[in-house]
Amino acid sequence: MKLFKTLRLLFLIAVTLLGLSSCQSFRRGSDYEFESKYSLKKRKTHISCTAERGGTAVIKPFPLKVSERTFDALFSSIEELLDAPYRSGGTTPEGFDCSGFVQYLYKQQFRMILPRTTGELALLGSVEPENNLRRGDLVFFSIDGNNIDHVGIIIGKNRFAHAARTGVRVNELYEPYYRSHYAFGGRIITPE
Repeated sequence: MKLFKTLRLLFLIAVTLLGLSSCQSFRRGSDYEFESKYSLKKRKTHISCTAERGGTAVIKPFPLKVSERTFDALFSSIEELLDAPYRSGGTTPEGFDCSGFVQYLYKQQFRMILPRTTGELALLGSVEPENNLRRGDLVFFSIDGNNIDHVGIIIGKNRFAHAARTGVRVNELYEPYYRSHYAFGGRIITPE
């Protein structure tokens, strides 16, 4: 009887230790959690693009292949928009919020009709590992720790452009603030 109680106690201790050690690798708000959450959701694989001279919208698959010249023009446009003011709900150079900034640029450069919110943008194209991010990829952040609520565009090695509360600016992906809120990257365009 005493042996049974000892074995039962050892079993309970082992189960408790196992349970405690496994919880640590899945902490709330980790990159893994957001990347998995958005990888497993139904991703949109096609996008509507307006025809060149008005006309009917056409549906194209992700990532949208764009000419090198058009791709480079995206970054020229970003430079021109640096210091544009922030405006909640803004979608024009008179004032942008983060998703309005992305929506405006991709419509101007690639005629893509993107969804309006950051959460909807996060479901487009493919989720890309951080070490595979390229110019033109989108980067998503969770500022509140629960939702994807900020987006920017990779413009170079570890640098991204976005509409922050202080206006359109460029930041480093590895700055402590952005590093701690980074969720994942996504690809919706690629140069031909």
